[in-house]
Amino acid sequence: MKVADAMTRQVVSIRPETCVLDAARLMLQHKISGLPVVDEVGNLVGIVTERDLLRRRESPPASKRPEWIEFVIGPERMAEEYKECQGRKVAEVMTPKPTTITPHASLETAVRLMEEHAVKRLPVMQSGKLVGILARADLVRALAHGALRPTPMVNETARRARMAELEKRFWTDRTKPLG
Repeated sequence: MKVADAMTRQVVSIRPETCVLDAARLMLQHKISGLPVVDEVGNLVGIVTERDLLRRRESPPASKRPEWIEFVIGPERMAEEYKECQGRKVAEVMTPKPTTITPHASLETAVRLMEEHAVKRLPVMQSGKLVGILARADLVRALAHGALRPTPMVNETARRARMAELEKRFWTDRTKPLG
């Protein structure tokens, strides 16, 4: 089975200049966890995910504090912090140059790419244009319909080593400066 047979064709995407709060609302509205980011002519320039939003701490800072802090900090500072968060753009938090796949690739290739790059979705590109997205949910659907065989389990030692590597990469990414 090919990617084209399992991908989602009705792709919800977003522009780089869109506010991150609007991106979060769009993800919630469509019950998705990531959005391809396209420029004004439809070229893929990145992808923004829930992880990008959370890792970069884009939600309003006030939501993380006890209410009594507002009294100490003062309403002016709280308003300024909220304004700063509202002003952040998708381009500031997105992952540029995401891993992509073509519609003619096999689902096995898609699974391998997702595992190798530790991603949950792959934008599907044809002739330089976004034509779909393949998410893990699409792969589970293909598996449930018998169109994809489960990948063989790796031994436990190899699985744990891979998880340790991914965890180290995650914590390293969190310590990098945001600018």
